[in-house]
Formats: sequence, C-alpha cells, structure tokens
Amino acid sequence: MIEREKIAGLVERAIESTDAYVVDVTVSEDNDIVVELDSATGVDLDFCSEVNRLLNEALDRDVEDYSLEVGTASLSAPFKVRQQYEKHIGDDVDVLTCDGRKLKGRLTSVSEDGSEFTIEVTRKVKLAGEKRPRQVAEPLTLAVADCRQVAYHFDF
Repeated sequence: MIEREKIAGLVERAIESTDAYVVDVTVSEDNDIVVELDSATGVDLDFCSEVNRLLNEALDRDVEDYSLEVGTASLSAPFKVRQQYEKHIGDDVDVLTCDGRKLKGRLTSVSEDGSEFTIEVTRKVKLAGEKRPRQVAEPLTLAVADCRQVAYHFDF
C-alpha cells in the first residue's frame, strides 16, 4: 500500500511555488488516491491536471498500481483546514456543534493555530425601553474541536 505521508509530501512539493494548499489526502487499501486542493484565488482544472501529472511522474505503477484523482475541495464540503476558514472570513457559514446545535453566522475570524473561530450570530433581543425585540449581532467564539462540521452557507 502506498503511504499517505509519501503522497502528501509529493503534493506539497508540487504546489510549493503556488498559493494552493492541501485540504485532504486519502489513500485507500486498494491504492485509490484522492487529493483535495484549494487556494484563496480558487483552483482550476488545468492546475489539478498539472499536479496530477507531477504525481504520476513521481510514482511508479510497475512497483505498485494505483488510481489517482486530484481535484478541488467542494464548496459545500465541511472545512478541514485553517486556510479554508481564512478564505471564507466575511461569508456566512453553517455550524453543527458536537452537542447538536445548528448555528448560522458570518465568519469573522480564525485563531492563528486554527483551533478556534468566531462567528457573528443574529438573535432577537428586547432592549430596555423598546416595545419590540430587535435583531442584534453578537460574536460567538467556538473551538473547532467542539464542532462536527463548519461549511459555507448557500442561500437559494
């Protein structure tokens, strides 16, 4: 079986002079290799093809057979790395916490180490002296470890 770390290292070398980053690398027991890439400016088909070509040149099918798929992280897929949080600062995100809460808010920041992020959630609050509740935006900081998933919010 081809080692995941070997593939991850090859991918890092293939993208080192670009603004792209690795979102995920998986290698199955049958050597089905899937590489997910992203960048702040987006990843196109030509870039994925070039990375695929470089990986194929570095691997030897005569030694060990494999299948290889290089693509971009889906916009609807949950965030996996800090750079995805950074890319979506200012965008609305959906959060599912480990305790089952579903939150929607505007992503405002992510910690330097990627362990926490802050969203601005809107809730109704009745302020003193007012008859009707008002929508108020409040910051909420969450630990990534306390969330099952965080993903870009789509409005249809």
